[in-house]
Amino acid sequence: MGEQQAVEDVSNPVVEQPAVSAPAAQEPRVQPRPPHNGPNLTPRAIAKAEIFVEGDHVVYPTHGVGRVERIAVENIAGHELELIHITFEENRMTLRVPVAKARTAGLRKLASRKQFDEALAVLKGKARVKRTMWSRRAQEYEAKINSGDPLAIAEVVRDLHRNSGQPDQSFSERQIYESAMDRLAAELGALDQTDKLTAISKLTDFLKAV
Repeated sequence: MGEQQAVEDVSNPVVEQPAVSAPAAQEPRVQPRPPHNGPNLTPRAIAKAEIFVEGDHVVYPTHGVGRVERIAVENIAGHELELIHITFEENRMTLRVPVAKARTAGLRKLASRKQFDEALAVLKGKARVKRTMWSRRAQEYEAKINSGDPLAIAEVVRDLHRNSGQPDQSFSERQIYESAMDRLAAELGALDQTDKLTAISKLTDFLKAV
């Protein structure tokens, strides 16, 4: 199968069809707050204004680490848009994000070494597991992973990590843990200029030492 192409309209990536509609020009709608007794979801963070150039490693909240392939002005259904082409090699997908929407979409450059050290410090902390239904906690964990915030993702890894002698994870816990670990390792690997497996090994050794 060929590489998947998508145009990002900020609120929802749309897979391109032969007749593609233009990304929404308006600002994304503000999502209503969850009820007071609902899960404490982590919203997609609005990134600081940054200038992206070809070759940059970037983080897109719901897809993780990608690489800017190029930035070009294109005509999409009669609209002239300057688009950032981001490739995600692992899932063979290219996302095209309008430059004007990059900040509200949460697109950002890699965390600084200082910021990532703060995420590693989170891993050293004590797990904080709420006494609520797993389905609600799982929803909160997924929201943290998709926030794109390395600190929030580190919280998920910390809370779901199991050392030897501790109770095993359930299947769904393991899935979410691996998803969070994958995101964190992808960014660490890009920072260290190593592959993701090496980064996972480094994070796993770090957790064992906690």
